[in-house]
Amino acid sequence: MNMPVSATDVVLTAQPQVMAVQNAIGRIVLDKPEQIRLSMACLLAGGHLLLQDLPGMGKTTLAESLSRVLGLEYRRVQFTSDMLPADILGLSIFNPESQHFEFRAGPIFTQILLADEINRSSPKTQSALLEAMEERQVSQDGVTRALPAPFFVIATQNPLQQSGVYPLPESQLDRFLMCLSLGYPSVQAERDLLLGVDRRELLAALKPLLNTAILQQWQQRITQIHTAVPVLDYLQRLVAKSRESRQHVGLSTRGVLAIKRAAQAYAFVRGRHFVTPEDVQAVFVAVADHRLGASMRMQGGQDSPAQRILADVPVLV
Repeated sequence: MNMPVSATDVVLTAQPQVMAVQNAIGRIVLDKPEQIRLSMACLLAGGHLLLQDLPGMGKTTLAESLSRVLGLEYRRVQFTSDMLPADILGLSIFNPESQHFEFRAGPIFTQILLADEINRSSPKTQSALLEAMEERQVSQDGVTRALPAPFFVIATQNPLQQSGVYPLPESQLDRFLMCLSLGYPSVQAERDLLLGVDRRELLAALKPLLNTAILQQWQQRITQIHTAVPVLDYLQRLVAKSRESRQHVGLSTRGVLAIKRAAQAYAFVRGRHFVTPEDVQAVFVAVADHRLGASMRMQGGQDSPAQRILADVPVLV
């Protein structure tokens, strides 16, 4: 008789593979271990990731590294101002031989989609993508087609002061579980980039360390990561603090659930079968700042709304 596998057993078994994945990506994306961990947690939590940064900071490299190491299908779409929803979702084309319309799937039918410079497309195209992200399906001509599983969107957004951008409204930003910035590399990491092998060559040499079945098993176990009552109390105090401010709208119920799910996934990545207050703190800025209206300039900094909330709310009362 086969005994059910507990979340603890899965975490312990998975930890060497999780570390191997992080180390492999870390050899490509230098000096960004926390961003790599958070990206992994975002994927395992079943969310989507928004990368806000200047061009040329390694956002595309991070996305492609994840797809290669995890053994997932990957596509990249460059968003432009004249892009239509059908360019992403697909469309039906009439076949004169069969006398029927045939659906040609768009690039969204993949496991990891890099939506590059998403805020250069019109709000109509943005909405079509974000609806598919939420529903995990595409409806065209009365037919609903499920997207592959796992389905993970990594969108990049340029600074709003650059020309030709359409900022994502708050309701659409809320669809992203996390928002991260890679930032400039350290002096040593930059020197290693200057002296080392071209990143494209290293990417081409990356080998898959996981497969879809393993990844889906991990995703299913995330909700079983234990969150004790004192940790939930701390989380609720953080959320209550966000709702006291008159400078921004407080976190919604969806935001609360997102923080808990992200903390569970982060605990899994760190090799624990239970959530600690440190896990909540580790994901709080990435999950909360863009929901609280933080700009790219302040996101994650000392003056960001989420950082101020973390500083004001004690772990224990």
